[in-house]
Amino acid sequence: MKLYVTRHGETEYNALDRISGVTDILLTENGIAQAMAMAEKAKEYGDIQRIIASPLKRAQMTAGIVGEVLGLPVQTDARLTEWDYGSFEGMDRHTKGFAETKAEFGVKMPDGGESVFQIVQRTYNVIDDVKRLYPDENVLLVCHGGICRVIDSYFHDMTVDRFMHFFMGNCELRVYEF
Repeated sequence: MKLYVTRHGETEYNALDRISGVTDILLTENGIAQAMAMAEKAKEYGDIQRIIASPLKRAQMTAGIVGEVLGLPVQTDARLTEWDYGSFEGMDRHTKGFAETKAEFGVKMPDGGESVFQIVQRTYNVIDDVKRLYPDENVLLVCHGGICRVIDSYFHDMTVDRFMHFFMGNCELRVYEF
């Protein structure tokens, strides 16, 4: 079984280097083009049988484009929603305190945000459910940078430094095997 993972296409916040956890924004024209290119790459693999996406618009738009190219419906799983960054939402990615708060795994983001432990729990649960429910299928997860980081940690040991510096580009497509 293969697990394909991609991050949504570019958004305005991505282009401006702003923090966009649960902020529900659309893809840019460039993001749509990225999604179309990634969909063609996914088609070349020829073995994706199921698509599951975050409910956020940017992931749904990306997944919809891929689903149309592959002729597959898109399932939605709220557990793939990006990390809730609390009051850091919409701020510049280099805002004082943001990186430090992210590195405190057991500390929730300010004003109602989530901790790393919370996103790890829900993301690992998605992967475990996919393995259990679709053991004979190759599944594509369409999600977000923070969730992609956690998925990578499921398959590879990560130091805190590696976890904090992990990056997955918009519409980059990675393949993991069980």
